[in-house]
Amino acid sequence: MIPTWQLRARFAIRLAEMYGTEVPAYHTLVDVCREVNDEAARARGEDGERLGSIERVTAERHGAIRVGSPREMAEVARVFAAFGMLPVGFYDLRDASASSVPVVSTAFRPIDAAELARNPFRVFTSMLVTEDRRFFDAETQERLEAFVAGRELFGAELLALADRAAAQEGLGEDDAERLLALATDAFRLTTEPIERDWYDRLERISAVAADIGGVPATHINHLTPRVLDIDELYVRMQARGITMISEIQGPPDWEGPDVLLRQTSFKALAEERVFRHADGSIHKGSLRVRFGEVEQRGIALTRKGRDVYDRLVAEADRRLAETPGAKRQDVARDVWREGLPATERELDLEGLGFFTYRVAGPAPDTDRAELRDLVASGVLVAEPIVYEDFLPRSAAGIFQSNLSDEGTRDDAQTGADYDLGRLAELVGAEIHDPFDLYAAQRDASLREAGHELGVRIDETTDATRSNR
Repeated sequence: MIPTWQLRARFAIRLAEMYGTEVPAYHTLVDVCREVNDEAARARGEDGERLGSIERVTAERHGAIRVGSPREMAEVARVFAAFGMLPVGFYDLRDASASSVPVVSTAFRPIDAAELARNPFRVFTSMLVTEDRRFFDAETQERLEAFVAGRELFGAELLALADRAAAQEGLGEDDAERLLALATDAFRLTTEPIERDWYDRLERISAVAADIGGVPATHINHLTPRVLDIDELYVRMQARGITMISEIQGPPDWEGPDVLLRQTSFKALAEERVFRHADGSIHKGSLRVRFGEVEQRGIALTRKGRDVYDRLVAEADRRLAETPGAKRQDVARDVWREGLPATERELDLEGLGFFTYRVAGPAPDTDRAELRDLVASGVLVAEPIVYEDFLPRSAAGIFQSNLSDEGTRDDAQTGADYDLGRLAELVGAEIHDPFDLYAAQRDASLREAGHELGVRIDETTDATRSNR
């Protein structure tokens, strides 16, 4: 029996091999990531592994795909369940960008800390919101839904194997090989002709919509490695002649703790595709829809921490609007210095970041102790929990930076209401709240520490997570 985590690890490798063949610049990105990670690990020593071992960071990937309907989203959930990847988080990209990005998203990933440590492969999955009138009129919606309903992304054999793998938490070698082959092929770039007029009609509305509803199959849009120093990677990619997007998305580079997620990418490359024209003739052409993304992950923030982060982003936006020509990263760095603690210790004490706690000293001579006192005395060591999820604004920023046209939207029309609960109903599976997952990981470490020390650990200070 091949266990779930090994299936997931093999799946990530298969997709990387396939994607590297389809997008050769991906290999350059991976090579530069490896160089930067090796150098950063040597320079930082043990501190370089506070958010994951160098082995995990180097092997880590996240992918991105797009689907066109609730049926397709439900089917992709079944496929990813075979690899121990469950839906986590809700992301609405429709209002996160000035461009036309008519999708809502979730991410499929492991949710158990041990599974994440073994292989943290995750796939950001977006679904087209065809009923949103800001983007699609009634006629376009009807035709779009009919087009999507008429295609099959995942065959019956793949879905049956996936359901069995999920139920058994693994498969025998032969079935595992078949599952991996079918699942990988499901995300391969199609060679079937694309209807030129239909694709162009959707592209005028949204390049993202065209990439989802204008083609006969889905595909990997990007496969993202993780890097320890994204600023250094950005410089080195440009030095190799790779055109990068204009800026790094997410928090700025500063002297304090890395939080949440920083992302950038190289620009979408022209890829040859086959088109069918109105007269029935078939000709080659090209599309620019796939790009090479890279990420640097930081500390997961509590709800209180996310509120602070959102206020800092809004303040950076305000100052940028008042200072034409200023660079976002420079402005944001100043804002961060004013509004965010400069050390992990303060981040923890103020209840802004998620940490686990490891026993490192002798038990106190008491049956009750304050968490902050145990950490201050060295009895417990606070270790940051890595942020495993995504930021809607950053994801939309990556999308927007790789679009040749911002598309169209009519904000006078009424949008379609979506939240985590509604998407979960459509997917047919629970969508986990990432805050709850981080809090559970933190609480489990405290219970284990309290049991090991034989004391009750109290949190009657600012570190109390009443709002987490």
